[in-house]
Amino acid sequence: MAAGARRAQSPAEAAARVRSGDALGVPLGPGQPAAFLHALGERDDLRSLTVFSGLLLELYKLFTRPGVRLLSGFFGPVERGLLAAGHDVQFVPADFRRFAGFARQLSPRVMATAAAPPDADGWLSLSLHAGATVEELQRCGRDPERLLVVEVNPQLPRTRGLPPQHPHALRIEEVDVLVEGDRPPPVIAEPEPSAIEIRIAEHASRFVADGCTLQTGIGGVPNQIARQLAAGLGGDYGIHSELFTDGLMALHRAGKVSNRKGLFDGFSVATFALGSVELYRWLDGNDEVRFLPVELVNDPARIARNRRMVSINGALSIDLLGQVVADRIGSRQHSGIGGHEDFVSGAALSEGGRSLLCLPSMATTPAGRVSRIVAAFAPGTCVTTPRHQVDVVVTEYGAAELAGRTCAARAEALVEIAHPDVREALRAGKETPPLPVPG
Repeated sequence: MAAGARRAQSPAEAAARVRSGDALGVPLGPGQPAAFLHALGERDDLRSLTVFSGLLLELYKLFTRPGVRLLSGFFGPVERGLLAAGHDVQFVPADFRRFAGFARQLSPRVMATAAAPPDADGWLSLSLHAGATVEELQRCGRDPERLLVVEVNPQLPRTRGLPPQHPHALRIEEVDVLVEGDRPPPVIAEPEPSAIEIRIAEHASRFVADGCTLQTGIGGVPNQIARQLAAGLGGDYGIHSELFTDGLMALHRAGKVSNRKGLFDGFSVATFALGSVELYRWLDGNDEVRFLPVELVNDPARIARNRRMVSINGALSIDLLGQVVADRIGSRQHSGIGGHEDFVSGAALSEGGRSLLCLPSMATTPAGRVSRIVAAFAPGTCVTTPRHQVDVVVTEYGAAELAGRTCAARAEALVEIAHPDVREALRAGKETPPLPVPG
């Protein structure tokens, strides 16, 4: 057993092992060791600490401390708030699967993760997150010059990978510092779908046939599509998804998942999970779902090998050329690139596959309602997914099938699914001004 793992240490004791001047690597979202990070935030002597992570799910005092810099691969509300308050938060542009390589390049002296308590054989399940850090956690545990901190939490579900190559677990002997935590895992509420989300889901669902392999992103529309499919007559689905959600659980419970998909047959695969307490209880000890590193799950070549792969994701805006913005609003970083382009391209290359990008036709802003379908993006706009990758775009007004069509035909198809109040301006190639908010 590694020196520090002979007894569990308090979060404060573990935090004291971090040096000013260190680099610290922490997984995305549900893999974050919350008690350890909160304890680290109580220190006021960290004059130069760089933290490599993404999608913070709690507000940590650590990232408000002078001398602490956060390099984030995916922004959520916490990162946006910290940046707006003037703290040192910087976005690292890359799709999710490339962060395994970035972690290797950074090679932080300290790696820290959450995990379920050890089983009888000394394995600590990485629970809700595999992502881009598995290999670096293992490498850190083998290096006597580095420090591996694992926060074990009995409230986390015990999930599995595909051993022996991908066990989705660490051996307790690899751990330098074992911390005991008991914070509830992060819960993402699933609100009732809006009328617009239901209409989008209805249009999108017609592209999902029996025997398709599904990927669903985060948000109301992908979950609503999954729930519609769970309640429908179809089935024989496979699941190969970056994120595992409540909607995908509903498909399993409805007996709609066979996972005869041609790759990782017999199992639903994902690289992390976020959702309800009910989802986490269902995942605990469930061998039907396996968690694999993101460089496997999000590899477009592997995605394309699935039977009739259908990817379902969101977007913020699209222009009449078919270029997609999914992670920035104007000059502000809103989220991240994640697996967006990987699944758009991988699904489109699958035999019989389709890639769906779903968005409401309008967005409400302080200035009024603005069209999400625009004639042209403003100069300097950062495109998440280029036009040649895009297959189907869905709004509440229908679906525009873009792949294989001319530029003019693509533009007309997008105009037809835009809000009726802006279609004339779009056809004229004009910028659409904000419209009043009804009522």
